[in-house]
Amino acid sequence: MADNTVKIDRYLISKLFPQRTADSNKGTYGTVLNIAGSIYYPGAAYLSSISALKSGCGLVRLATESSVIPITAANSPDITFLDLGQNEIGTIPKDAFKILKNIKSPSCISIGCGLSTLAPVREFVIKFLKNYIDSTIPVIIDADAINILSSENNKPLPLNSAVTPHLKELSRLLGVSVEEIQSDRIKWAKEASGKLDCIVVLKGLNTIVSIPNGNVFVNTTGNSALSHGGTGDVLCGMIAGFAAQGIKLEDACVLGVYLHGRAGELASKKLTKYSTLASDVVKFIPEAFKEFV
Repeated sequence: MADNTVKIDRYLISKLFPQRTADSNKGTYGTVLNIAGSIYYPGAAYLSSISALKSGCGLVRLATESSVIPITAANSPDITFLDLGQNEIGTIPKDAFKILKNIKSPSCISIGCGLSTLAPVREFVIKFLKNYIDSTIPVIIDADAINILSSENNKPLPLNSAVTPHLKELSRLLGVSVEEIQSDRIKWAKEASGKLDCIVVLKGLNTIVSIPNGNVFVNTTGNSALSHGGTGDVLCGMIAGFAAQGIKLEDACVLGVYLHGRAGELASKKLTKYSTLASDVVKFIPEAFKEFV
């Protein structure tokens, strides 16, 4: 590995893993504002929200389309909600930004899981990101929010942000073929973080965390059990959960990818790589954490 490339291993995670204090409350560990979900992908809203909570943040507020709320609430009594309304096509309306504009600043924001890329959502996402362009609040941009950004010439990326693409999403962001990116994933992750001036988490075998300063972290956990829909939503939630606790965003990304991969490994030992679903990975987050507590 090059001098500025670091392996994400057990030793590194043991140094970064956050400690809990006896004299604390939910405010101590921060609030995630998770903007996620649509009638088409209600599971993404649940998976990203519950994973943030499982990663130790104090509170998750899921801002979502109205029909997603009862579905998510039925799966978890621990998530709180902000109803953004709904339109006739089953997504959040374009003027939902007005509702979010007046809420108290969260500790961390995640946006994109299961939102869809339909016209009202596109308008909302761009307007929302522009509003946070100079904010120091950490913002994790995933899934549909990445795809929406891909079609923008001037991408409104907040000052303290991370994008979490898989190969196809990075291909859209950079206008480079999947095959070319796959041939040198570290090179293209670095290219993206430099060009976009944000942290890039390129998902896949040995997930890469690339920092705009040129530093690169390469993960050592995970297996093909994570090749199921929804596991990316789990990762997004885990990174957000760590960042909400006041952990530097690049460290939150490093913690998230390692422990997400480790949870997948532990789940697959019991359930096999074939049958481990995203919801199973969530259940094994505590088992991954136990190795560092």
